[in-house]
Amino acid sequence: MTEHSKLWACCGLTAAAFVVVPGVIKAASKSQRQPDKTVYEFGGPVGAYFTMLGMPGTVIFLCYAIGKDFVMSGADVRALARMPVPQLGELVSAKAAAICLGWFGFQVLLERTLPGKVVEGTDLAPAGGQGRLKYNINGHLAFWTSMGALVMCGSRLSVLYDEFKALAGTACMVSCGLSTYLYATSFKDGALLARGGNSGCPVYDFFIGRELNPRIGNFDLKEFCELRPGLIGWVALNFGMMAKQYKNTGSVSGSMLVVNFLQGLYVWDALYQEQAILSTMDITTDGFGYMLAFGDLAWVPFTYSLQARYLVDHDPGLSTSLLASIACAGLAGYANFRGANSQKDKFRQDPLHPSVKDLETMQVTNQLTGRPTKLLVSGWWGLARKINYTG
Repeated sequence: MTEHSKLWACCGLTAAAFVVVPGVIKAASKSQRQPDKTVYEFGGPVGAYFTMLGMPGTVIFLCYAIGKDFVMSGADVRALARMPVPQLGELVSAKAAAICLGWFGFQVLLERTLPGKVVEGTDLAPAGGQGRLKYNINGHLAFWTSMGALVMCGSRLSVLYDEFKALAGTACMVSCGLSTYLYATSFKDGALLARGGNSGCPVYDFFIGRELNPRIGNFDLKEFCELRPGLIGWVALNFGMMAKQYKNTGSVSGSMLVVNFLQGLYVWDALYQEQAILSTMDITTDGFGYMLAFGDLAWVPFTYSLQARYLVDHDPGLSTSLLASIACAGLAGYANFRGANSQKDKFRQDPLHPSVKDLETMQVTNQLTGRPTKLLVSGWWGLARKINYTG
């Protein structure tokens, strides 16, 4: 069997597994809980299925569309005929598996052992739970510990460029494995299910996430994956691209430095503001399934790091003035992003705080939970509905 045939066989098995595995798990479960009335998202079960197929396909496509010897230029679809055909042997390797699993384990170790304050999340009663879950907030320290470890690796980080495709392939497989575990354990007695995650359709529930806050003991899998291995891993991949560029040319370009700085700033902010994630929809409302697991562990690190990967072999040599302009625009966007999110977070924590008590609001009903809530319509949030994403 040729490499091309092996790849297509693997794709076929994956397509079948996305139907068979959730179905077998549901059939084997002893749960007697009846499905909830569900308003489908993503086009329902059919849309969820093809989204599951499309996500790893897109990640792998982008790995080959931006490489050393081939770059997909704009919307020139004719260039696809010249794009290298993915080879199964390039998407898996023992070295990549060791790096991925080692990094994941390292982040678990940091979360479990580094000091940090313990805080409570939002009240679970509206979701059908009891009380508030406790979270160990040490992400900021984990970020800087990870940065120190990466710096100590030095030029050896260039292996992240060399193994990029295999790392992406491994991350896709790890995401699928974690999703399978999450779906299987969501049938245990007492599991708090997310609204919209118990439709009764195995494929849809596997994708959207069935359990709200899956944990192993007091280790919260969703909060951990949202911020640690993938997000900090994005910075690690960027460092690897920078190490490869230095190894190839003996220097690091201004463009590479700007990309690493601006993207690193965004990741640092997420870890510095770790506690703020506890009031976001991802934590309070969405179940933890394939959608979030794949997004956290594969989509974010391996699509967001493509700029740095492109610069390794195709640096445009931008002038200092242009780089300064790009950096200023990036910092302005960050100020927008941080200002809007801080205002939103403060309002969620304490609507009577002096900095937000005079903001105008609109009374609305949350379509997912059915609960009444207030929508900010002034301040940053009077400028646009998703002004933080604008930044």
